[in-house]
Amino acid sequence: MAQAIYLDFNATAPLREEARAAMLAALDHFGNPSSVHAFGRRARRLVEQARLQVAALVEAAPAQVIFTAGATEANATVIMGSGRERVLASAIEHDSVLSAGPAVRVPVTGDGVVDLAALDRLLAADDRPALVSVMAANNETGVIQPVAEVAALAHRYGALVHCDAVQAAGKVPLALGTLGADLVSLSAHKLGGPQGVGALVVRDGLPVRPLLRGGGQERRRRAGTENVAGIAGFGAAARAAADSLSAFAGLATLRDHLEAQLLAAVPGACAFGAGAARVANTSCLLMPGVAAETQLMGFDLAGIAVSAGSACSSGKVTPSHVLLAMGASEAEAEETVRVSLGWTTTAQDVGRLIEVWQQIHQRATARTASSA
Repeated sequence: MAQAIYLDFNATAPLREEARAAMLAALDHFGNPSSVHAFGRRARRLVEQARLQVAALVEAAPAQVIFTAGATEANATVIMGSGRERVLASAIEHDSVLSAGPAVRVPVTGDGVVDLAALDRLLAADDRPALVSVMAANNETGVIQPVAEVAALAHRYGALVHCDAVQAAGKVPLALGTLGADLVSLSAHKLGGPQGVGALVVRDGLPVRPLLRGGGQERRRRAGTENVAGIAGFGAAARAAADSLSAFAGLATLRDHLEAQLLAAVPGACAFGAGAARVANTSCLLMPGVAAETQLMGFDLAGIAVSAGSACSSGKVTPSHVLLAMGASEAEAEETVRVSLGWTTTAQDVGRLIEVWQQIHQRATARTASSA
């Protein structure tokens, strides 16, 4: 079989060499970072160095960064610990936000952008203290959300703003001050760090009840001994991602070529969210008449890794709530896959995907014709 091609960076990115080196070095420092002896102090220095690096990625102060076991934990901490009586979340949020507690779903446009007018009406309809949760970029379509505008609107009503920035960090420049969000969630493994590590960035002076209690770690905002090696890898990956933002933006050329070729080859094919601003690496592609599950099997047999919907669905291929919220039919949602490029992607990889995509469609069309 030809060399495998990985085009599922939005699910998880390969571990960057910088992160691997930082983790291996950290494994030699086995002290507890809360201990006062020399072993503990060495481990603490590694954690605090990573805190600086992660803070720099979003132009925050290091003291604002709380390390967690991932963005799911960070999101749950916000939704369950903000102390707000109402939660309003865009209809395209990740399941870790939508499943963390009851929330009013804010509709989006056909291009997958949060509807600001609808948000305004929902905030005006109820004067109870609110939390608004809007992601920076969607994990399935790559569509970038107007977080700064959301924050300005929400703050006029006295609402707090949470931004799940997992799919934007390391792909587009992010600055806490420019975003205007009060709380920001991050994940290491989406930008080349290890799995199982994330962070919550909290505006100065904002009280958030910890989800995990029982220790004074992370300024009493997240109990539990820190994952020193994982955090060190996160910090190194954050720095590497920040240093390569311009190179990542160049992936848009490959993505646009991919979409142009596929849409020209198959009548009725489309790329969801293509009419809006997107992160450079993401294509959400409809292959009409061919189930996403069939596509995934065909790509996998050809040695190409892509996905359907969110990767956090226990391997199940189900209609995407994101696409349904954008107005796609259930049938269209069930015929759509996500291709997400990354720093290892080459023009040859994209060319091979185009070739296999056309082969899958041709085989499915032939089967349909023969059974008619």
